[in-house]
Amino acid sequence: MASGLNSFLVRCIAVGALGGLLFGFDTAVIAGTTHALTALYQLSPGELGFTVSSALWGTVLGAMLAGMLGDRLGGRDSLRILAACYIVSALGCAFAFNWPALILFRFIGGLGIGGSSVLGPVYIAEIAPARWRGRLVGCFQINIVVGILAAYLSNYLIGLAGFGAYEWRWKLGIAGLPAILFLAMLFGIPQSPRWLVTKNRIQEAGEVLQQLRSGSGLGELREITDSIHPEKLAGSESLFQAKYRRPIFLAVSIAMFNQLAGVNAILYYLNDIFAMAGFGKVSSDLQAVAIGAMNLLATFVAMALIDRIGRRMLLLIGSVGLAVCLAGVSLIFLLHAYQRWLVVLLVGYIGFFAVSQGAVIWVFIGEVFPNRVRAKGQALGSSTHWVMNAAISGIFPLLAARSGAYPFVFFTFMVVLQFVVVFFCYPETKGLTLEELQNKLAAI
Repeated sequence: MASGLNSFLVRCIAVGALGGLLFGFDTAVIAGTTHALTALYQLSPGELGFTVSSALWGTVLGAMLAGMLGDRLGGRDSLRILAACYIVSALGCAFAFNWPALILFRFIGGLGIGGSSVLGPVYIAEIAPARWRGRLVGCFQINIVVGILAAYLSNYLIGLAGFGAYEWRWKLGIAGLPAILFLAMLFGIPQSPRWLVTKNRIQEAGEVLQQLRSGSGLGELREITDSIHPEKLAGSESLFQAKYRRPIFLAVSIAMFNQLAGVNAILYYLNDIFAMAGFGKVSSDLQAVAIGAMNLLATFVAMALIDRIGRRMLLLIGSVGLAVCLAGVSLIFLLHAYQRWLVVLLVGYIGFFAVSQGAVIWVFIGEVFPNRVRAKGQALGSSTHWVMNAAISGIFPLLAARSGAYPFVFFTFMVVLQFVVVFFCYPETKGLTLEELQNKLAAI
């Protein structure tokens, strides 16, 4: 089969990955508003945690529903609905008239984030050639970190603009612009050929593959059709079966470790962490931009390596680096000294995370499930990710209020455990077609 790239495929990948930019922007932008929201609504640490995690509980529901939505409507049409959620959320947060309204619109945004975290990587994985799949699905992760950096940069620039009491509204509302662009661009891409096959729309799937592979997709169409048993073409199959226990374990465990490493809690409360270490408001915004830039740089490094040295090796290397950096941050808060090293250690932490867990998670979850349950499996992995994210982000302010060191000590132990689990339990998936992985990981 053809394994190269053409302009049509590149355009489809770019649009599918744009959901990642909104994912990153909407999750990280809250970091620049926590001080203002705490003062405006007189929030306790627990209420601040709920404000931040309200969007994340929306992501849980969005991720859980995305599998059913994707199976019924396909990735492209489902992403259109999620783009609308992003738009409503951004505008709603900008004009929120009280705290409950803000919570509601952040929850709606969470539906978009959670759903796109499932369907964006699935769509890209299903249209990408096997030897490019890691890097192309990695475009979703690149867009996430671009979105995170854009959020931090946007917060910094809006903070300099002098909007006063309306500053936090501008920070949250500006996400509506890329959301509108995302929705418009979704009208220029096709449905995934693998989804079309599951709906028995074989001829249409072949036509799409011809476009994606520059006229040489017939062999791949036969492989896809053979991998989806004829008796399954007209119906839906349950994910929770003994034959899928290994893919389920891999998806759930990598999703849990992704959050147990503490990355999103750190990103959401980055300004608060710097404040605890004695940095001022503008300085904190600027340090966040530096960390976002490292996140982006390290993600590009990961994309160059993921299809060369593989997913498993990146996870192992990252675990070691994360453990060292987190242990250093723990010592800073335990000893109340060496605060000047905090930025260095957090930049290092983000670098190691981006080159390992950040780059691998969405690729890996999108690879390990068979075609006919891939959307459901991605939904399970993504739901696990968001449940852990919401729980840890909600608890973080309470733990940090007792001691800034407590959360980081916990995260350190978790990445050490991750190294052990990956070393003994994870397979390498690079270079294999989705159908070859189906045979390798599940007893079909």
